[in-house]
Amino acid sequence: MPNVAYELSREFAQQMDEIDPLKAFREQFFLPEKQGKPAIYFCGNSLGLQPRTAASYLQAELEKWAEMGVEGHFEGSVPWVDARKPSKQQLARLLGAGTDEVVAMNGLSVNLHLLLVSFYRPKGNRFKVLTEVGAFPSDQYALESQVRYHGYRPEEALLEIAPRPGEHLLRTADILEKIRQHKKELALVMLPGVQYYTGQCFDMEAISREARLHGIPVGFDLAHAIGNVPLSLHDWEVDFATWCSYKYLNAGPGNVSGVFVHRKHGSDPEIPRFAGWWGHVEEKRFAMEKGFIPMKGADGWLLSNDPVLGLAVLQASLDIFEAAGMERIRAKSELLTGYLEFVLRETIAARDALEIITPSKPTDRGCQLSLLVHKGGKSLVDTWTKNGLVADWRNPNVVRLAPVPLYNSFQEVYAFGEILRASLDG
Repeated sequence: MPNVAYELSREFAQQMDEIDPLKAFREQFFLPEKQGKPAIYFCGNSLGLQPRTAASYLQAELEKWAEMGVEGHFEGSVPWVDARKPSKQQLARLLGAGTDEVVAMNGLSVNLHLLLVSFYRPKGNRFKVLTEVGAFPSDQYALESQVRYHGYRPEEALLEIAPRPGEHLLRTADILEKIRQHKKELALVMLPGVQYYTGQCFDMEAISREARLHGIPVGFDLAHAIGNVPLSLHDWEVDFATWCSYKYLNAGPGNVSGVFVHRKHGSDPEIPRFAGWWGHVEEKRFAMEKGFIPMKGADGWLLSNDPVLGLAVLQASLDIFEAAGMERIRAKSELLTGYLEFVLRETIAARDALEIITPSKPTDRGCQLSLLVHKGGKSLVDTWTKNGLVADWRNPNVVRLAPVPLYNSFQEVYAFGEILRASLDG
Protein backbone atom coordinates (compact mmCIF):
# COMPACT_ATOMS: atom_id res chain seq x y z
CA MET A 1 0.00 0.00 0.00
CA PRO A 2 1.39 3.45 -0.83
CA ASN A 3 2.62 5.41 2.17
CA VAL A 4 0.10 8.25 2.38
CA ALA A 5 0.01 10.88 5.11
CA TYR A 6 -3.72 11.33 5.64
CA GLU A 7 -5.19 14.76 6.29
CA LEU A 8 -8.57 15.66 7.70
CA SER A 9 -9.49 18.17 5.01
CA ARG A 10 -11.78 18.42 2.03
CA GLU A 11 -8.83 19.42 -0.13
CA PHE A 12 -6.94 16.25 0.71
CA ALA A 13 -9.96 14.09 -0.09
CA GLN A 14 -10.43 15.88 -3.41
CA GLN A 15 -6.79 15.37 -4.30
CA MET A 16 -6.99 11.63 -3.50
CA ASP A 17 -10.03 11.29 -5.73
CA GLU A 18 -8.30 13.11 -8.56
CA ILE A 19 -5.34 10.72 -8.59
CA ASP A 20 -7.48 7.60 -8.00
CA PRO A 21 -6.87 5.21 -10.95
CA LEU A 22 -10.31 3.65 -10.38
CA LYS A 23 -12.31 6.89 -10.18
CA ALA A 24 -14.06 6.32 -13.51
CA PHE A 25 -15.65 3.09 -12.26
CA ARG A 26 -17.92 5.08 -9.92
CA GLU A 27 -19.80 6.21 -13.02
CA GLN A 28 -20.54 2.59 -13.91
CA PHE A 29 -22.96 2.20 -10.98
CA PHE A 30 -26.32 3.70 -10.10
CA LEU A 31 -25.93 5.76 -6.92
CA PRO A 32 -28.95 5.93 -4.57
CA GLU A 33 -30.15 9.37 -3.54
CA LYS A 34 -31.33 10.89 -0.30
CA GLN A 35 -33.19 14.19 -0.34
CA GLY A 36 -32.29 14.75 -3.98
CA LYS A 37 -28.54 14.24 -3.55
CA PRO A 38 -26.32 11.15 -3.96
CA ALA A 39 -26.29 9.20 -0.72
CA ILE A 40 -23.06 8.23 1.00
CA TYR A 41 -23.56 4.54 0.36
CA PHE A 42 -21.38 2.59 2.79
CA CYS A 43 -23.54 -0.54 2.63
CA GLY A 44 -21.98 -2.60 -0.15
CA ASN A 45 -21.17 -5.27 2.44
CA SER A 46 -24.93 -5.88 2.65
CA LEU A 47 -26.06 -5.14 -0.92
CA GLY A 48 -23.76 -3.92 -3.68
CA LEU A 49 -24.93 -1.23 -6.08
CA GLN A 50 -26.38 -1.97 -9.49
CA PRO A 51 -24.00 -1.80 -12.45
CA ARG A 52 -25.38 0.45 -15.18
CA THR A 53 -24.74 -2.35 -17.66
CA ALA A 54 -26.84 -4.89 -15.74
CA ALA A 55 -30.01 -4.04 -17.62
CA SER A 56 -28.43 -4.54 -21.04
CA TYR A 57 -26.94 -7.91 -20.07
CA LEU A 58 -30.32 -8.99 -18.73
CA GLN A 59 -32.20 -7.57 -21.70
CA ALA A 60 -30.08 -9.60 -24.11
CA GLU A 61 -31.25 -12.81 -22.47
CA LEU A 62 -34.86 -11.64 -22.33
CA GLU A 63 -34.76 -10.87 -26.06
CA LYS A 64 -33.23 -14.27 -26.77
CA TRP A 65 -36.01 -15.89 -24.77
CA ALA A 66 -38.64 -13.88 -26.65
CA GLU A 67 -37.15 -14.66 -30.05
CA MET A 68 -36.06 -18.28 -29.61
CA GLY A 69 -38.05 -19.76 -26.78
CA VAL A 70 -36.74 -23.17 -25.76
CA GLU A 71 -34.23 -23.22 -28.63
CA GLY A 72 -32.20 -20.64 -26.71
CA HIS A 73 -30.81 -23.54 -24.71
CA PHE A 74 -28.77 -24.60 -27.73
CA GLU A 75 -28.51 -21.47 -29.90
CA GLY A 76 -26.67 -18.14 -29.72
CA SER A 77 -23.16 -17.14 -28.70
CA VAL A 78 -23.66 -18.71 -25.26
CA PRO A 79 -26.36 -21.42 -25.31
CA TRP A 80 -28.26 -21.55 -22.04
CA VAL A 81 -26.98 -25.06 -21.34
CA ASP A 82 -23.58 -23.35 -20.93
CA ALA A 83 -24.80 -20.20 -19.15
CA ARG A 84 -22.61 -20.76 -16.09
CA LYS A 85 -19.40 -21.20 -18.07
CA PRO A 86 -18.46 -17.57 -18.96
CA SER A 87 -18.27 -16.66 -15.26
CA LYS A 88 -15.91 -19.49 -14.36
CA GLN A 89 -12.65 -17.85 -15.38
CA GLN A 90 -13.41 -14.58 -13.63
CA LEU A 91 -14.65 -16.27 -10.47
CA ALA A 92 -11.54 -18.45 -10.47
CA ARG A 93 -9.32 -15.36 -10.56
CA LEU A 94 -11.19 -13.73 -7.68
CA LEU A 95 -10.90 -16.92 -5.62
CA GLY A 96 -7.38 -17.98 -6.54
CA ALA A 97 -8.67 -21.22 -8.00
CA GLY A 98 -8.80 -23.28 -11.17
CA THR A 99 -11.80 -22.94 -13.45
CA ASP A 100 -12.64 -26.57 -12.74
CA GLU A 101 -12.84 -25.78 -9.01
CA VAL A 102 -15.58 -23.13 -9.16
CA VAL A 103 -19.13 -22.89 -10.43
CA ALA A 104 -21.98 -20.40 -9.94
CA MET A 105 -25.17 -22.07 -8.73
CA ASN A 106 -28.06 -21.96 -6.23
CA GLY A 107 -28.08 -19.74 -3.12
CA LEU A 108 -25.48 -19.61 -0.37
CA SER A 109 -27.40 -21.59 2.26
CA VAL A 110 -28.41 -24.24 -0.29
CA ASN A 111 -24.80 -24.57 -1.36
CA LEU A 112 -23.59 -24.77 2.22
CA HIS A 113 -25.93 -27.67 2.89
CA LEU A 114 -24.82 -29.45 -0.29
CA LEU A 115 -21.17 -29.06 0.66
CA LEU A 116 -21.75 -30.21 4.23
CA VAL A 117 -23.29 -33.39 2.86
CA SER A 118 -19.91 -34.08 1.26
CA PHE A 119 -17.48 -32.73 3.85
CA TYR A 120 -19.14 -33.17 7.23
CA ARG A 121 -18.80 -36.94 7.65
CA PRO A 122 -18.81 -37.61 11.41
CA LYS A 123 -17.51 -40.98 12.56
CA GLY A 124 -16.84 -42.31 16.02
CA ASN A 125 -15.30 -39.73 18.30
CA ARG A 126 -14.82 -37.33 15.37
CA PHE A 127 -18.17 -35.58 15.13
CA LYS A 128 -17.55 -31.97 16.21
CA VAL A 129 -17.50 -28.83 14.08
CA LEU A 130 -15.27 -25.89 14.98
CA THR A 131 -16.93 -22.56 14.23
CA GLU A 132 -16.98 -19.08 15.73
CA VAL A 133 -19.30 -17.65 18.36
CA GLY A 134 -21.75 -15.29 16.73
CA ALA A 135 -21.55 -16.78 13.25
CA PHE A 136 -23.99 -15.39 10.70
CA PRO A 137 -27.43 -16.94 11.38
CA SER A 138 -27.61 -18.85 8.08
CA ASP A 139 -24.35 -20.61 8.94
CA GLN A 140 -25.50 -21.29 12.50
CA TYR A 141 -28.78 -22.79 11.32
CA ALA A 142 -27.13 -24.88 8.62
CA LEU A 143 -24.62 -26.35 11.07
CA GLU A 144 -27.26 -26.93 13.75
CA SER A 145 -29.51 -28.81 11.34
CA GLN A 146 -26.66 -30.81 9.83
CA VAL A 147 -25.40 -32.11 13.19
CA ARG A 148 -28.97 -32.92 14.22
CA TYR A 149 -29.45 -34.79 10.94
CA HIS A 150 -26.50 -36.99 11.91
CA GLY A 151 -28.02 -37.64 15.34
CA TYR A 152 -25.98 -35.21 17.45
CA ARG A 153 -27.04 -32.33 19.68
CA PRO A 154 -25.71 -28.91 18.61
CA GLU A 155 -24.58 -28.08 22.15
CA GLU A 156 -22.29 -31.13 22.01
CA ALA A 157 -21.26 -31.15 18.36
CA LEU A 158 -20.70 -27.44 17.71
CA LEU A 159 -17.45 -26.23 19.23
CA GLU A 160 -17.67 -22.44 19.19
CA ILE A 161 -14.53 -20.40 19.68
CA ALA A 162 -14.89 -16.95 21.23
CA PRO A 163 -12.56 -13.97 21.59
CA ARG A 164 -10.61 -13.71 24.81
CA PRO A 165 -12.34 -11.87 27.67
CA GLY A 166 -12.40 -8.13 26.99
CA GLU A 167 -11.53 -8.58 23.29
CA HIS A 168 -13.69 -8.39 20.18
CA LEU A 169 -11.58 -10.37 17.73
CA LEU A 170 -10.41 -13.95 17.43
CA ARG A 171 -6.67 -14.51 17.56
CA THR A 172 -5.27 -16.80 14.88
CA ALA A 173 -3.10 -18.49 17.51
CA ASP A 174 -6.21 -19.34 19.52
CA ILE A 175 -7.96 -20.84 16.50
CA LEU A 176 -4.94 -22.98 15.68
CA GLU A 177 -4.58 -24.08 19.29
CA LYS A 178 -8.26 -25.01 19.45
CA ILE A 179 -7.78 -27.21 16.37
CA ARG A 180 -4.80 -28.91 17.99
CA GLN A 181 -6.61 -29.40 21.32
CA HIS A 182 -9.62 -31.06 19.67
CA LYS A 183 -7.94 -32.74 16.70
CA LYS A 184 -9.28 -36.16 17.68
CA GLU A 185 -12.85 -34.87 17.99
CA LEU A 186 -13.16 -32.54 15.01
CA ALA A 187 -14.87 -33.70 11.83
CA LEU A 188 -14.86 -30.22 10.27
CA VAL A 189 -13.57 -26.67 10.62
CA MET A 190 -16.12 -24.18 9.26
CA LEU A 191 -15.44 -20.44 9.47
CA PRO A 192 -16.12 -17.26 7.51
CA GLY A 193 -13.42 -15.68 5.39
CA VAL A 194 -14.41 -12.27 6.76
CA GLN A 195 -16.55 -12.16 9.90
CA TYR A 196 -19.75 -10.28 9.09
CA TYR A 197 -20.11 -8.50 12.47
CA THR A 198 -16.56 -7.41 13.25
CA GLY A 199 -15.13 -7.27 9.72
CA GLN A 200 -12.17 -9.42 10.77
CA CYS A 201 -10.46 -11.30 7.94
CA PHE A 202 -9.25 -14.68 9.13
CA ASP A 203 -5.90 -16.21 8.22
CA MET A 204 -7.43 -18.85 5.96
CA GLU A 205 -4.05 -20.16 4.86
CA ALA A 206 -2.87 -20.86 8.41
CA ILE A 207 -6.20 -22.35 9.46
CA SER A 208 -6.29 -24.63 6.42
CA ARG A 209 -2.72 -25.75 6.98
CA GLU A 210 -3.33 -26.62 10.64
CA ALA A 211 -6.54 -28.52 9.91
CA ARG A 212 -4.84 -30.42 7.09
CA LEU A 213 -2.07 -31.57 9.45
CA HIS A 214 -4.71 -33.43 11.45
CA GLY A 215 -6.82 -34.71 8.56
CA ILE A 216 -9.71 -32.33 9.26
CA PRO A 217 -11.66 -30.88 6.31
CA VAL A 218 -11.94 -27.10 6.29
CA GLY A 219 -14.52 -24.87 4.61
CA PHE A 220 -15.19 -21.14 4.46
CA ASP A 221 -18.22 -18.94 3.97
CA LEU A 222 -16.86 -16.22 1.69
CA ALA A 223 -19.97 -14.01 1.55
CA HIS A 224 -17.99 -11.03 2.89
CA ALA A 225 -14.66 -12.02 1.35
CA ILE A 226 -15.11 -12.55 -2.39
CA GLY A 227 -14.50 -9.34 -4.32
CA ASN A 228 -13.22 -7.78 -1.10
CA VAL A 229 -9.96 -9.46 -0.03
CA PRO A 230 -7.28 -11.45 -1.90
CA LEU A 231 -7.96 -15.19 -1.97
CA SER A 232 -5.83 -18.19 -2.98
CA LEU A 233 -8.11 -21.10 -2.18
CA HIS A 234 -6.34 -23.67 -4.34
CA ASP A 235 -2.85 -22.95 -3.01
CA TRP A 236 -4.15 -22.77 0.56
CA GLU A 237 -5.69 -26.23 -0.03
CA VAL A 238 -9.07 -25.17 1.30
CA ASP A 239 -11.43 -28.12 0.89
CA PHE A 240 -14.58 -26.17 0.04
CA ALA A 241 -16.14 -22.73 0.11
CA THR A 242 -19.33 -20.94 -0.86
CA TRP A 243 -20.38 -17.31 -1.20
CA CYS A 244 -23.15 -15.01 -2.35
CA SER A 245 -22.93 -12.55 -5.23
CA TYR A 246 -25.06 -9.66 -3.99
CA LYS A 247 -22.59 -8.00 -1.64
CA TYR A 248 -19.20 -7.00 -3.05
CA LEU A 249 -19.92 -8.78 -6.35
CA ASN A 250 -22.83 -6.37 -7.05
CA ALA A 251 -24.98 -9.00 -8.79
CA GLY A 252 -28.34 -8.01 -7.33
CA PRO A 253 -30.49 -8.95 -4.32
CA GLY A 254 -30.64 -12.67 -3.66
CA ASN A 255 -28.72 -13.49 -6.83
CA VAL A 256 -26.84 -16.67 -7.59
CA SER A 257 -24.24 -18.10 -5.22
CA GLY A 258 -21.32 -20.33 -6.10
CA VAL A 259 -19.08 -23.07 -4.77
CA PHE A 260 -15.39 -23.89 -4.66
CA VAL A 261 -14.37 -27.53 -4.36
CA HIS A 262 -10.66 -28.27 -4.34
CA ARG A 263 -9.45 -30.29 -7.31
CA LYS A 264 -8.40 -33.20 -5.11
CA HIS A 265 -12.07 -33.69 -4.23
CA GLY A 266 -13.56 -32.67 -7.55
CA SER A 267 -11.67 -35.48 -9.26
CA ASP A 268 -13.10 -38.08 -6.87
CA PRO A 269 -16.44 -39.41 -8.19
CA GLU A 270 -16.96 -41.48 -5.04
CA ILE A 271 -17.20 -38.55 -2.62
CA PRO A 272 -20.70 -38.51 -1.07
CA ARG A 273 -23.00 -35.83 -2.46
CA PHE A 274 -26.59 -35.07 -3.32
CA ALA A 275 -27.05 -35.44 -7.06
CA GLY A 276 -29.03 -33.57 -9.71
CA TRP A 277 -29.49 -33.64 -13.45
CA TRP A 278 -27.15 -30.78 -14.24
CA GLY A 279 -24.27 -32.34 -12.30
CA HIS A 280 -24.39 -35.45 -14.48
CA VAL A 281 -21.71 -35.79 -17.16
CA GLU A 282 -22.66 -33.46 -20.02
CA GLU A 283 -22.15 -35.91 -22.86
CA LYS A 284 -24.77 -38.23 -21.31
CA ARG A 285 -27.07 -35.68 -19.70
CA PHE A 286 -29.77 -35.88 -22.33
CA ALA A 287 -29.68 -39.67 -22.56
CA MET A 288 -32.13 -39.50 -19.63
CA GLU A 289 -30.76 -42.71 -18.06
CA LYS A 290 -30.50 -43.97 -14.51
CA GLY A 291 -27.19 -43.90 -12.70
CA PHE A 292 -25.66 -40.56 -11.72
CA ILE A 293 -22.12 -39.97 -13.01
CA PRO A 294 -20.77 -36.64 -11.69
CA MET A 295 -18.95 -34.19 -13.87
CA LYS A 296 -15.38 -33.59 -12.83
CA GLY A 297 -14.68 -30.60 -10.65
CA ALA A 298 -17.12 -28.33 -8.86
CA ASP A 299 -19.68 -28.84 -11.64
CA GLY A 300 -20.28 -32.29 -10.21
CA TRP A 301 -22.17 -30.60 -7.35
CA LEU A 302 -24.66 -28.92 -9.69
CA LEU A 303 -28.30 -29.86 -9.26
CA SER A 304 -30.51 -27.79 -11.53
CA ASN A 305 -30.01 -26.10 -14.87
CA ASP A 306 -28.33 -22.71 -14.84
CA PRO A 307 -30.27 -19.61 -13.66
CA VAL A 308 -29.74 -17.71 -16.91
CA LEU A 309 -31.18 -14.33 -15.92
CA GLY A 310 -29.29 -14.17 -12.63
CA LEU A 311 -26.05 -15.21 -14.31
CA ALA A 312 -26.47 -12.41 -16.86
CA VAL A 313 -26.44 -9.77 -14.11
CA LEU A 314 -23.54 -11.48 -12.38
CA GLN A 315 -21.61 -11.36 -15.64
CA ALA A 316 -22.19 -7.60 -15.93
CA SER A 317 -20.47 -7.12 -12.57
CA LEU A 318 -17.69 -9.64 -13.19
CA ASP A 319 -16.78 -7.80 -16.39
CA ILE A 320 -16.33 -4.64 -14.32
CA PHE A 321 -14.06 -6.51 -11.91
CA GLU A 322 -12.10 -7.80 -14.88
CA ALA A 323 -11.59 -4.27 -16.22
CA ALA A 324 -10.67 -2.81 -12.84
CA GLY A 325 -8.39 -5.66 -11.74
CA MET A 326 -8.47 -7.10 -8.23
CA GLU A 327 -4.98 -5.84 -7.44
CA ARG A 328 -6.00 -2.25 -8.10
CA ILE A 329 -9.29 -2.75 -6.26
CA ARG A 330 -7.45 -4.06 -3.23
CA ALA A 331 -4.88 -1.25 -3.31
CA LYS A 332 -7.60 1.39 -3.30
CA SER A 333 -9.54 -0.53 -0.66
CA GLU A 334 -6.60 -0.34 1.74
CA LEU A 335 -6.20 3.39 1.12
CA LEU A 336 -9.90 4.20 1.34
CA THR A 337 -10.58 2.08 4.43
CA GLY A 338 -7.42 3.47 5.99
CA TYR A 339 -8.72 6.98 5.39
CA LEU A 340 -12.07 6.11 6.96
CA GLU A 341 -10.26 4.76 10.02
CA PHE A 342 -8.18 7.95 10.19
CA VAL A 343 -11.27 10.18 9.92
CA LEU A 344 -13.10 8.15 12.55
CA ARG A 345 -10.23 8.23 15.02
CA GLU A 346 -9.66 11.96 14.53
CA THR A 347 -13.36 12.64 14.99
CA ILE A 348 -14.10 10.40 17.97
CA ALA A 349 -10.82 11.13 19.79
CA ALA A 350 -11.33 11.76 23.50
CA ARG A 351 -14.96 10.63 23.16
CA ASP A 352 -16.38 7.39 24.51
CA ALA A 353 -19.49 7.14 22.33
CA LEU A 354 -17.94 4.93 19.63
CA GLU A 355 -15.28 2.23 19.36
CA ILE A 356 -13.78 0.66 16.24
CA ILE A 357 -13.71 -3.12 16.68
CA THR A 358 -12.38 -4.11 13.23
CA PRO A 359 -8.64 -4.87 13.04
CA SER A 360 -6.44 -1.90 12.18
CA LYS A 361 -3.95 -4.00 10.20
CA PRO A 362 -4.98 -3.95 6.50
CA THR A 363 -4.24 -7.65 5.95
CA ASP A 364 -6.65 -8.50 8.78
CA ARG A 365 -9.68 -6.76 7.27
CA GLY A 366 -11.45 -5.89 4.05
CA CYS A 367 -13.17 -2.59 3.37
CA GLN A 368 -15.55 -2.82 6.33
CA LEU A 369 -15.13 -1.03 9.64
CA SER A 370 -17.49 -1.94 12.48
CA LEU A 371 -18.27 0.54 15.23
CA LEU A 372 -19.58 -0.31 18.67
CA VAL A 373 -22.05 2.41 19.64
CA HIS A 374 -21.63 2.91 23.36
CA LYS A 375 -23.83 6.00 23.60
CA GLY A 376 -26.84 6.99 21.57
CA GLY A 377 -27.62 3.55 20.16
CA LYS A 378 -29.50 3.28 16.91
CA SER A 379 -30.87 6.83 17.28
CA LEU A 380 -27.34 8.15 16.69
CA VAL A 381 -27.07 6.10 13.50
CA ASP A 382 -30.55 7.28 12.47
CA THR A 383 -29.21 10.82 12.64
CA TRP A 384 -26.46 9.89 10.19
CA THR A 385 -29.08 8.34 7.91
CA LYS A 386 -31.18 11.53 7.93
CA ASN A 387 -28.07 13.41 6.81
CA GLY A 388 -27.38 11.21 3.80
CA LEU A 389 -25.57 8.08 5.00
CA VAL A 390 -26.62 4.53 4.09
CA ALA A 391 -24.97 2.11 6.53
CA ASP A 392 -25.90 -1.16 8.21
CA TRP A 393 -27.05 -1.42 11.83
CA ARG A 394 -26.70 -4.82 13.47
CA ASN A 395 -28.16 -5.60 16.88
CA PRO A 396 -27.35 -5.14 19.61
CA ASN A 397 -25.05 -2.15 19.11
CA VAL A 398 -22.87 -2.28 15.99
CA VAL A 399 -22.96 -0.19 12.83
CA ARG A 400 -21.03 -1.46 9.83
CA LEU A 401 -19.44 0.98 7.37
CA ALA A 402 -18.07 -0.30 4.06
CA PRO A 403 -16.45 2.16 1.65
CA VAL A 404 -16.39 0.01 -1.50
CA PRO A 405 -13.44 0.90 -3.77
CA LEU A 406 -15.32 0.45 -7.06
CA TYR A 407 -17.84 3.19 -6.32
CA ASN A 408 -17.03 5.05 -3.09
CA SER A 409 -14.78 8.08 -2.88
CA PHE A 410 -12.44 9.80 -0.45
CA GLN A 411 -14.68 12.86 -0.48
CA GLU A 412 -17.56 10.70 0.74
CA VAL A 413 -15.41 9.51 3.63
CA TYR A 414 -14.61 13.12 4.53
CA ALA A 415 -18.29 14.09 4.22
CA PHE A 416 -19.27 11.29 6.59
CA GLY A 417 -16.69 12.61 9.05
CA GLU A 418 -18.51 15.95 8.99
CA ILE A 419 -21.85 14.22 9.61
CA LEU A 420 -20.32 12.23 12.47
CA ARG A 421 -18.78 15.30 14.08
CA ALA A 422 -22.06 17.21 13.95
CA SER A 423 -23.98 14.31 15.49
CA LEU A 424 -21.52 13.99 18.36
CA ASP A 425 -21.35 17.72 19.00
CA GLY A 426 -25.10 18.13 18.84
